[in-house]
Amino acid sequence: MKMEYFRELGIIEPILKSIEEEGFEKPTEIQEKSIPLILDERDVIAGAATGSGKTLAFASGIIKNSEKGKGIQALVLTPTRELAEQVADALKKFSRYKHLTVTAIYGGVSINPQFRQLRTADIVVGTPGRILDHVGRNSVDFSNVKTLVLDEADRMLDMGFIDDVEKIIKQCSRERQTLLFSATISDDIARLAHRYMKDSVEVSAESYVDPKKLTQVCYDIADNLKFSLLVNLLKHEKAGLVMVFCNTRKNVDFVANNLKSAGVDAMAIHGGFSQDKRTRTMKHFNSQKVYVLVCTDVASRGLDIPGVSHVYNYDMPKESKQYLHRIGRTARAGQEGKAINILARRDYDNFMRVLRDYEVDVIKEQTPYIERVRIGWRETPKRWSEKPKNFRNQNRRYGGGYRT
Repeated sequence: MKMEYFRELGIIEPILKSIEEEGFEKPTEIQEKSIPLILDERDVIAGAATGSGKTLAFASGIIKNSEKGKGIQALVLTPTRELAEQVADALKKFSRYKHLTVTAIYGGVSINPQFRQLRTADIVVGTPGRILDHVGRNSVDFSNVKTLVLDEADRMLDMGFIDDVEKIIKQCSRERQTLLFSATISDDIARLAHRYMKDSVEVSAESYVDPKKLTQVCYDIADNLKFSLLVNLLKHEKAGLVMVFCNTRKNVDFVANNLKSAGVDAMAIHGGFSQDKRTRTMKHFNSQKVYVLVCTDVASRGLDIPGVSHVYNYDMPKESKQYLHRIGRTARAGQEGKAINILARRDYDNFMRVLRDYEVDVIKEQTPYIERVRIGWRETPKRWSEKPKNFRNQNRRYGGGYRT
């Protein structure tokens, strides 16, 4: 009975067999809205965030229209190496009964094995920089591409990949289907779609995060007790998987190393790690061998991590929209979630900007009595920004508000 929901969307039997084995129960909203259009070979602009089920949506069309040994018939562009790996792994699972060859192409690893892999690939998933590198070396041929997917297009543009993306698009067959998936549909995304898509249809899903299930709180703490408060909360909050966000690689290392010293099972991930180390870290975290992942915004982009119950902002993000990306990691698919903001003097300006720019409802909690935790791994402190006057005594709401 469960597969009937997917069968009604028009998904072919080899994929149905795979998703049944993966334990899928019913289509997500973006799958219900986009799959019939994709299978009808329409160009589709889909508003969908990480974790919404979008990979199966575009996989259904790619796999249906691809044949073994006919050259590269589908190209999926992603903003990050981790997302390229995740998408490639998903496509391999969904296409196992059509025996298609899926290849992930990204930087940070040797280019030489990729030459051989591209010669036999039916589907390529990759990041713009390395894909363009192969285009320049004439080691890849996209002239037979039937389906082009721009996955997390907003993030690719945010990361400055627009020129690379356009150069790659021009290498693909004009007689193709183009699918664009993006958490937000900005003016830049709309212009890109207008330039390279034909009679496109726009669909979107409601936020995958349930605001009724998400609790947002903040703690006001002295600079020299900030890390101690984090340790205290991690040890006393009942949690599943936890993500701790920092603004810099240096702070990620500082927090992760000192958490481990304090007896907390934590791992770090940031752009300074090799691809192999990043992959090993994510496998450990997803298998719940550790339960705290300390990361930067860039390193976390595109990672679909189920089961995150708590998000900690050890540093408040400099851009308000990053706050929404961070807290969107929890309270997914009907599960409870909590976002915890730890505010020292350096964080107040960024925190107030979030409250000003978005309607978020943040409860100010009483800071518990905490014992100071010994810090063994140190960073060089920066000059703290000034704290707004009378912050500790504020009871007002800003936008959606923050309340005591």
